[in-house]
This record gives sequence, C-alpha cells and structure tokens, in this order.
Amino acid sequence: MYHTTRGLILREAKYKESDKILTILTETEGKISAKARGVARTRSKLAAATQLLCFSELTLFGNKGLWTINEATTVEQFRGLRGDIELLALGSYIAELLEAVSDEDCPEPEILQLGLNSLYALASGLFPPEQVKAAFELRLMALSGFEPLADGCAVCGRPEPENPVLDVVHGVVCCAACREKGGLAMPLSPAALAALRHVLYCPDKKLYSFTLDTPALRQLGQAAEVYVTVQLERSFRTLDYYKSILPQEEPTYD
Repeated sequence: MYHTTRGLILREAKYKESDKILTILTETEGKISAKARGVARTRSKLAAATQLLCFSELTLFGNKGLWTINEATTVEQFRGLRGDIELLALGSYIAELLEAVSDEDCPEPEILQLGLNSLYALASGLFPPEQVKAAFELRLMALSGFEPLADGCAVCGRPEPENPVLDVVHGVVCCAACREKGGLAMPLSPAALAALRHVLYCPDKKLYSFTLDTPALRQLGQAAEVYVTVQLERSFRTLDYYKSILPQEEPTYD
C-alpha cells in the first residue's frame, strides 16, 4: 500500500551497508519508523530529503506494519542550522524531545507544527536560541499533558505569587514560602513568570513574542529545562552535547 505524507526526520540510524532506518514525525501517521534504501550512496535521489531535521514530502510503501520510503522531496531543510554547530545541536535536541513525547502511529499535528516553528525560529535567527529553547520546552510540555499550573500560587491562591518558584516535581507555580518541603523549585522573577505564562497561554503565532533581559531569560531557561527532565524522568543525549559546547552555567536551585 502506497501512502504520501509530509514528515520531519527526527533520527537516523545506519542499516546494512547503504540503508538507513529513519524515525519520522508525520502529519498523517504520527511517529513512524521507515527504511530508506541506498541513501548512503553518493548519487541517491533520496539522500537530501531524508537528512536529519529535514521536513519532506514522502511516498511510503507499507507492508505488515513496516514502512519503506520510495520517493522523497524536500519541503524545508532549515539551512540556517547546518552551518552552526550550536544551532544544529539545539535542533537535534528539539528532535529528540519530539521523539520522546510522540506516540507511534498517532497523529499529533500541534506537536509537529511546534517543532517546525521552533526549528524555523532557530534557523532564521529571529530570536535568541535560548529563548526558542525555553519556549519550545514549556509549550511542548503543555501540549503533551504536562502543563504546569501557573495562573497563581497553587497553595495560597495569590494571583501574583510572592517570590515565585516553579515546583518542577508537582508542576505548579507557588510562593517561595508556600512550596512543599523536599520539592525541587526553580526561582522565577516576575518577568520570568510573566514570560512562562505567555508561553503557556498565548496563540501559536505569538509564542516567541516576548522580551526578557539576560538574567530573567536564564531563569526561564533553567526552569524549563529542569521541568522537562523531571517530568519526563529522563535525560537527553543531545541536550548533554549541546550544553557541552556552550559556556557552562550551573542551574540556580531554591
């Protein structure tokens, strides 16, 4: 059975001498694995459109639950990522996160669109990479069912928490004095909290339309990153690599 769809290449693994097994987040089939025959050969017609982080139109052949790519045409390559090792590493982290939260054979168009928008924002240079990263992480958690409660202190109900923190274990924002003992809390300035709320509740087109000074953006980024790793209960190889090629900064815990 032949099927045509569009999808983002999330991961690639060598198979035999010249084939690859690709993990693809598609518009119509959700996350799938597909074999791309001969793509490691120099003259392969599939090579360009089946690279990591390419968004492509794919003609797939399905047989007994297994997919093979017969044809592929590039829709978007996000070229701005490929000449910058830091941006490429961050794009790879976005792909690994998308793979982690996506289900096999379950279409999730909002998650796919978020990934594409985030890669475009990185590649275009319209926003600071750390801002794109934090917004992507928080919005992805919301779309995946892990949205933190951020409209007020979850304990005392104060609309604007006093010395706000994000409790990354319980998934709530609260006053520093109200948080549960033993939890892991990331401090947020009022500006960082406002940005977190913007990311969670704004329309898709305005996701990156906020401005923070460097300390507040660092707070938001640290909170978002720790929230992802705690809620998903795992680490990310691509995140470790991305951080290894940046100036090292220790997270600030409360």
